[in-house]
Amino acid sequence: MLSFSPAKIALQFFLGLTQAVLDVPTVILDSAVVTGQSFGNVERFLGMPYAQPPTGSLRFNLPQPISAYDGDFSAQAYGPSCPQQNISALNLPSGLPKEVLDILDTVFTNVSPQDEDCLTVNVIRPANTLPTSSLPVVVWIHGGGFQIGRTQMYDGTPIVERSIQLGEPIIYVSMNYRLSVFGFLASQEVKDAGVGNLGLRDPKIKYLRIEREALRWVQKYIKAFGGDPTKVTIWGESAGSFSVASQMLANGGNPEGLFRAAFMQSGSPVAVEDITNGQQYYDQIVAATGCSGKSDTLRCLRRAPYTQLKAAADATPDFLSYQSLRLAWLPRFDGVFLTDSPQTLVQKGQIAAVPMISGICNDEGSLFALSATNVTSEAALREFIQTIFMPNISDSQLAKLLELYPAQGSPLGNGDKSNATTPEFQRIATLWGDYVLQAPRRFFLSRRVGKQPIWAFIYKRFHSLPILGSFHASDLLDIYGPGDLTDILIRFTATLNPNGYGNVGNRTFESEGIHWPEYSAHNREMLQLNDGVPPLSISQDGYRQTGMEYLTYLSQIYPL
Repeated sequence: MLSFSPAKIALQFFLGLTQAVLDVPTVILDSAVVTGQSFGNVERFLGMPYAQPPTGSLRFNLPQPISAYDGDFSAQAYGPSCPQQNISALNLPSGLPKEVLDILDTVFTNVSPQDEDCLTVNVIRPANTLPTSSLPVVVWIHGGGFQIGRTQMYDGTPIVERSIQLGEPIIYVSMNYRLSVFGFLASQEVKDAGVGNLGLRDPKIKYLRIEREALRWVQKYIKAFGGDPTKVTIWGESAGSFSVASQMLANGGNPEGLFRAAFMQSGSPVAVEDITNGQQYYDQIVAATGCSGKSDTLRCLRRAPYTQLKAAADATPDFLSYQSLRLAWLPRFDGVFLTDSPQTLVQKGQIAAVPMISGICNDEGSLFALSATNVTSEAALREFIQTIFMPNISDSQLAKLLELYPAQGSPLGNGDKSNATTPEFQRIATLWGDYVLQAPRRFFLSRRVGKQPIWAFIYKRFHSLPILGSFHASDLLDIYGPGDLTDILIRFTATLNPNGYGNVGNRTFESEGIHWPEYSAHNREMLQLNDGVPPLSISQDGYRQTGMEYLTYLSQIYPL
């Protein structure tokens, strides 16, 4: 089993800060000399602004691009995180193993400075890369339920170092984007003003996103860092993967040359409600900031003190609160940014037909089921489903759903009750994981198979971890490790095919005696990453087929 953890990522980064700087790399952006930092065989350029600060009149308004860089500046430290929503303190059952508590503490503790002025981008490249090197580029969009997340948590240095070892050097790019109420305010007022989904919006083309602005920044400036703007892969996990899917759906599916491939971990197009369905949360924010009764509440919110607005956001539900993945803040259908339900756009074929890898963790819902440990009977589960999971679901639909999802489930998937915190924990975990992550992924792939190159994987490492199993985001421990997924990401970014050998004697699929086939309608084969032996294998994507099909049907009636 991998011994790597998010804490180790942070430790490696901070230890790196103590190393002697061997050289000071620079790049020229417009008329500015930008100074980075060099450590061994990797160079970093951190905290570079890619859009104007979304403060003052730009709060709850369309982001604006920066003007040309015209003054020299240092890029030797990450910029502040975008404001993070405080995450609920889980009412955890007693006796949880230390490794589970350590994971929860590491992933959900906010330790970095936060500021509304946060729209920055980072570039990590092999040392001595020249503007003429034309290296492939991978652009990372972090996850966090559109409520938390920061580039500081993900140091791309091990990925770039591994790419050098493989003889396939790449450049790593990451960005911050607006979160929670600051990025996803939703209401009739927001819809009327045309300023929905600001965490993802692009100021120049109204249908696109702030990540799109970061991708335009890459197109404009990555050559200066030695990257090839025609060889960009967009990559994300969880909310970041939803964002990658949205990039593929944007502009009628025309990527405009901004990317040539997509790497998606635990996130696919989902059915979402109209943006006006966020009204209750908007009204809550308005009341908490003293803006009730104002003739223009949106204008009032733009002028509200930051600390007051942040406190109001922290008082709204988060993804570890009782309602879990029925999020208060997320991209919603607004008729502008999302011109239709993402799944409807997929059905219409309005999506970029680029090569893609789509992965999932085996026990996606276990983490989110921890917020419902008070649901200890089937009667309580029925109430939970009809009020939280799928409000207003009919009795007949509920009966069928519970028949398709019996009392055993995730983690382990073998009915082992000894690994549950409460009698209904595994059932709730499977329902959340399938409804929001597993079923949308299978729907997505089933509609796109045969129309573009697709490789799929399922991550089953850490499967014996008590309570959580192969939990949501556990595959990041492999990709930032580095591990097998690191090599997959690098090869795919470099060649658009995850199969093949590197230029050194590393382990590959072929050395394990397997070949990772493309996902097809006939076989639906997936790469499976296992604990122990064999570490890699091929499996069929057919588990819980009937249940997921029914959840997909229900999601059109009861969207998120």
